[in-house]
Amino acid sequence: MTATTVTSSRTTAATGGTPALVVVAHGSRDPRALSTVRALLDRVRALRPALPVHLGHVELNEPLLPDTLTALGDGAAVLVPLLLSRGHHVKRDIPEMAAASPARTRVAGPLGPHSLLVDALQARLTEAGWPIHPGPEHAVVLASAGSRDPESRADTARTAAALAARLGVPVVPAYASAAAPTVPEAVRALTDRGHRRIALASCFTAPGRFATQCAAAAPWIASEPLGTHPAMARLLLHRYDRALGRGGASNAGREARDGTTCGSAAGARPAATEPALAG
Repeated sequence: MTATTVTSSRTTAATGGTPALVVVAHGSRDPRALSTVRALLDRVRALRPALPVHLGHVELNEPLLPDTLTALGDGAAVLVPLLLSRGHHVKRDIPEMAAASPARTRVAGPLGPHSLLVDALQARLTEAGWPIHPGPEHAVVLASAGSRDPESRADTARTAAALAARLGVPVVPAYASAAAPTVPEAVRALTDRGHRRIALASCFTAPGRFATQCAAAAPWIASEPLGTHPAMARLLLHRYDRALGRGGASNAGREARDGTTCGSAAGARPAATEPALAG
């Protein structure tokens, strides 16, 4: 997975110390979201105590990303979106905020698709009561926020396919907004195919309106949002490391041709153990 280098008039080479990790959350009016994200950042700090870790939001919560970057001055930073697929925030909003800041920044790709994301999804389902040996009556709806961006839907579909391979049951992606099918539509489709034990896998980073809305439509069990699961903290650090390890500036034209805008998963080498997942 590639990273986007935001240059403006500056180089993005790390100089004079370790680049900070700036985790970029969307923001939510639900107070549980902010507390969850802060707890996740504490897990990241525990895994790598010497790494400066900061938080910035696209909207709705403080600190906002531009304020976080301003506070860093002209220091080096890697921005890792706490987002699970490509979309407008990853492709446009975050890079534009980074380019407008004095910091020397590099923008990593979103967290998904990735096998660590599948680890967290599977663990949350198990916590909710998913059986060790599911039968032919079992299936899963993978619920996510949704986006009009076809690349975002493609990423979610790839995560669903990887989770299906992991669990050995059908997994249908569904969306809370901006895309189809909805969770009730996905449940009906699986019911029509004969599945009677349909679980909902919550593909959300934190509690909020969409996660609550989707869980309420679950006909059987519903997993909790991914939140502070240890795999999420490791995945944030993995994206940080990959962004620093892929040298050279990205190019918007090249990314558009390759389908790798802002570190997207398309075109990346698949992981050996999951179908079509980026490294």
